[in-house]
Amino acid sequence: MDNTKKVQLFNASCVALVVTALAFATRGSFVEAWATEFDLTHTQVGWIIGTAFWGFTLAMVFGGPLVDIIGLGRIISIAFFCHVAGIVLTIIATGFWTLFISTLLIGIANGSVEAACNPLITSMYTDDKTRRLNRFHAWFPTGIVIGGLVVYLFNNIGLNDWRYAMGIMLLPTFVYGYMFLKKQFPQTERVVSGFSYKDMLKACVSPLFLFMAASMLLTAATELGTNQWISALLANVSDNPILLLVWISGIMAVARQFGGTVIHNLKSTVVLLTSSVLAFIGCLLMGYTSGALVFASAGIFALGIAFFWPSMLGFVSENIPQSGALGLAIMGGVGFLGGAIAQPVMGAIFDAQTAASIPVGQTIEALKAAAAGTQEAATWAQVQLTGGALTLRMVALVPAVLIVSFTFLHIWKRKQV
Repeated sequence: MDNTKKVQLFNASCVALVVTALAFATRGSFVEAWATEFDLTHTQVGWIIGTAFWGFTLAMVFGGPLVDIIGLGRIISIAFFCHVAGIVLTIIATGFWTLFISTLLIGIANGSVEAACNPLITSMYTDDKTRRLNRFHAWFPTGIVIGGLVVYLFNNIGLNDWRYAMGIMLLPTFVYGYMFLKKQFPQTERVVSGFSYKDMLKACVSPLFLFMAASMLLTAATELGTNQWISALLANVSDNPILLLVWISGIMAVARQFGGTVIHNLKSTVVLLTSSVLAFIGCLLMGYTSGALVFASAGIFALGIAFFWPSMLGFVSENIPQSGALGLAIMGGVGFLGGAIAQPVMGAIFDAQTAASIPVGQTIEALKAAAAGTQEAATWAQVQLTGGALTLRMVALVPAVLIVSFTFLHIWKRKQV
């Protein structure tokens, strides 16, 4: 395949990934809006948000094995149609179940993008996988920045209805659909390399692969779980908490776009271990700081999670190449499974920590119903802020486990040399 066609397919993949990020960013800012408009608890909203991750996992589990059979192009087509259907259904949603189904469709679309584009990129750039995957995945936080700024802009010009922000997603969706239209897709690396389907299945149950899959569950829960809830957890830190998500995502985008060359020259185990340490420190600090210091803490957290996803995929592709498209699909699916599990868990922890922070003699119902400007309203804001901080401190336990896991992996890899 000539370089021009590679660039066209790579660019189209990046736009498709932007759409998945827009869904992630805008949905994160809808947590409180959905809870209020549809009278939902944070746990219920967590289940709705988590459905996108379940849909992603479903698409990866079924789409990964089918990539070599039905082709990359057909998987992309599934992504396009599910994106359109999911976005439209979300806009006309009337309650829990319509939001649940529409979010599931968007999750399937997002998973299909990953199922097709990851093996597409590793097949086109066989000698430059990790750097190219980092540049590709840089467009996920970039899309979150775009989505966050759209929500911020709409809120400031009076378009507070979340449906406007959702509708904007249709534009890049049609753009990537057009960019992929009638394009010729290459065979996957696994097919070109001559590894059999049996070799691929065997590689996907090897001890190293299973270890990485288990670690992916935790790295993704750290990144996707925390980012999806950050606006709600720190809603009372600033007037526009969505800017915290924009800040985190902006740092991730720059790190992935320009840090790929540095990462390419470092041992992947060192990158993963360092990332875990920074994620732990950043998450813990966000639970203890306030004001401008929260943004500094969030910056440390962002540097920690920036290289998790692409480095995990790059490690598997380079160290277990026999796993092929299925291996990448399983890793992505397991990652979003971690995100799916994290959503209702974080929602439940947030509810529990918020309830535990209510002063003696007060009730959550009375505080929530308090008029703006009253002492009760101020108490409710402080209660939510305390609940969010306590939740972040508990979430820091996840990257703490990763520090131990990747230390073990680094020592093991050094012994293999």
